[in-house]
Parts: sequence; C-alpha cells; structure tokens
Amino acid sequence: MGTSRRQFLGLTAAAVGTAAVGITTQANATCRATGTLYLGTYTSESGGGTGIGLASYDTVTGQITSTGALAGVQDPSFLILSANGRNLYAVNEQSTGGVTAVAVDSPGNLRVLNRQPNGGSAPCHLALVANGKYLLSANYSSGDIAVHPVKTDGSLAARTDLVKHVGSAPHAHQVVQDPTGNYVLAVDLGTDTVYTYTIANGKLSLKSQAKVKTGAGPRHLAFHPNGRYAYVANELNSTINVLQYDGATGKVTTGAAQTTVPAGSPTNYPGEVIVSPDGRFVYLSNRGHNSIAVFAVESGGATLRRIGTPTCGGDWPRHVTLDPTGKLMFVSNQRSNNVATLQVDTATGLLTKKSSFTAPIPVCVLPG
Repeated sequence: MGTSRRQFLGLTAAAVGTAAVGITTQANATCRATGTLYLGTYTSESGGGTGIGLASYDTVTGQITSTGALAGVQDPSFLILSANGRNLYAVNEQSTGGVTAVAVDSPGNLRVLNRQPNGGSAPCHLALVANGKYLLSANYSSGDIAVHPVKTDGSLAARTDLVKHVGSAPHAHQVVQDPTGNYVLAVDLGTDTVYTYTIANGKLSLKSQAKVKTGAGPRHLAFHPNGRYAYVANELNSTINVLQYDGATGKVTTGAAQTTVPAGSPTNYPGEVIVSPDGRFVYLSNRGHNSIAVFAVESGGATLRRIGTPTCGGDWPRHVTLDPTGKLMFVSNQRSNNVATLQVDTATGLLTKKSSFTAPIPVCVLPG
C-alpha cells in the first residue's frame, strides 16, 4: 500500500472475523428486539477475515452476537448505507483503490452488486450525495476524492471525476455532504484543510477551503443538528476544533481548539467524532489514551466543554457510532480485537460499558 494509513501510525490490521447471517428483528428468550450491525475490516492482513462481517445486537443490553460474513469484499474498512437501507457501500482500502456496491435484500442478507476502481490509493471514507445520485470516496494515500454515479439498482457506474488536493503530502481522510445538501466537504489530514465543493454532472468544483493549525492533521468532522457548527477531530495534535458553517455559501470558518485528553496523558491520536442526535453532546475516540472524550455542547453549538474521558472498553478505538436510539454506542477497538458496547446516559452524556464482542481487529461498525 506504500505510505498507507496503517503504516502511518505503525498499526497492524486484520479483518473482522466471520460469523453467520444477520437478523434485525427477532424474539429471544426475553422477547427483546435485536438490531443488525455490519462490521468493516481489513482482509489483506495475515489471519484476517473474508469480507464484511455481520452481527446482531440486543437493543436493550447492547450485547453483540456474530451472525455472518459477506465473503469476497476486499479490505472493507469503511461502510455506509443508502438512505432507504437497500444498499450498502464499502471502500476497498488497497494501494489500487476501489469501491464495492452491495444489495441489502433484507437486513443482514447481503449480495455484491459490483466493484469499481476509483483511481486512487487507500480509500478510507465514503459519502452518498445529491440525494444518493453519487458515491464519493476519499483516498488517503493519493490525497484525492473520486466520484461514482449510482445506478437505479444501487450498483456503481464508472468513475466520472477524481480531484486531487494540492500540497506536499495530501491525505484525504473524509468526505461528507453538508446538512443543506448543496455542498460536499472533504477533510484532508496532510494539507490541514477542509475543502468545500459543489457537485454537478458527476464533477466536483472547489468553492472554498479553510485551514486548521499547521500540523494538526484534521481527520473527521461532524455537524451539529442546527447546521451552523461542525467539529473536527485533529489526529496529529490531539485537539478538536469548533468550525462555524455558512450553509448558504458552504464557507467554513475555523474556531477555537482544545485538547481531547487530560494533561499528562500518553501520546494520543483522535479518531472518529460524532454528535448526539439532540446536539447536546460530542463524542471523540482517543487512540492511545483509550477513551471516549465527552464534550458538552454550549452556546447553541459554538463552544465545547470536555466533561469526561471514560474508557473505550479496549485498545485503540478507531471508530465509534451510535445506534438509532442514541442510547447505545459501539466502539471498534482495533488493537484489542473487540467491539465494546457503551450505554449512553442521554441526560448527562456520560458512558458506561455494557458488553464486549470479540472480533479480529474491527475498524468500522455500522448499525443496519
């Protein structure tokens, strides 16, 4: 993979283990409902899995159970679902990058539609934009954004654009549609920049760009529900920035930054950042400190106040997500081979570990 993300932080990676077939709703001994999880992973590592892992979880206890694997999808390290839930898309994080389209015939019942090369290297993030008309992928190693039209059956057409970020070492780490649906934002760790694009006829056009502190290494951002603010996790200096956002123009203005761990903590690399559905709390995974930073959102989204750094339930929390209720958090602990389920106190924002699920080096968890 050359200068891959795995080598960049001295990581090893392996695939999520295989399991059997997922189920979304069923009755267990206590008549509780279950939900479906799709597990992202690396398949090219020694001892890795065979593709996209599947699991179910108890919606009350958060306990996860292996339920299958869709074999043959290569290095699916990041996953997203279409708005109607009928299609799933995976990056193929390899030196010659690609993206794979999957049909969801029923929750947990998957079928590969097709794979397209995306023209870049080490794709690590995806977004569906323009009402699901296009799939965008961010290529970490080559520092560019690829565009693929989505066909009516959910499969992918050939790439229509590839936009490279300018800089000495661009590393595109995330691409996301803004809340208005009119703009696409791309976060680049190597250029310390958040780029704003429009998309039309399968082509991206740069509208503006905003810099964070040189060397901060922005990785992922998440919008507040009000759309006026976003929060970006900076991987290389262990900070989080508040960003002001103008939905009319797509302009990003960089605001205050603060550290994501207490003083005296070990070397730390923030990973994922997410916002609670009600906009009252921001959560960020701390790789190294092995915690989830919890921030109270204040001043209508304009400021953050760190209120805790509870355990992530493992080692090296790469990815975090919330279940549809916002009451359960799933943490992909890459180095300890487990997905931890944390209970979210929606009143205080604080977290309590509920259970742990063994999986060989999980790197993404997607509720279905």
